[in-house]
Amino acid sequence: MTIDPQALVKVVVEAAEDKKAYDITVLDISRISIIADYFVILSGRSTTQVQAIAEEIIRVVQERAGLVPRQEGMREGRWVLLDYGDVVVHVFLESERQFYNLERLWGDARVVAMSVNL
Repeated sequence: MTIDPQALVKVVVEAAEDKKAYDITVLDISRISIIADYFVILSGRSTTQVQAIAEEIIRVVQERAGLVPRQEGMREGRWVLLDYGDVVVHVFLESERQFYNLERLWGDARVVAMSVNL
């Protein structure tokens, strides 16, 4: 089963919203990097919520697309990275998100409207 990156982003965002993730930002990095097409950056209010959001994304993406990510940070729950190849998901605790400030670091990337009409 294959899924295009835009459809995968939509699945990720929907799963994150179901677990009350907030401040969801989608960056199109395809023109400025070869590591991925999209970064999905979002926040949770506690380490428990960050873990729950990441677990829900993993579950829903596997169910709908058959994909299992490479992952980092699940145990700590401060910054969970889910790498699906063309789409990389960053689930942050707010303090970690502010510290690393990926949106500024990737400031040349196009921000995709949250309607996820990519």
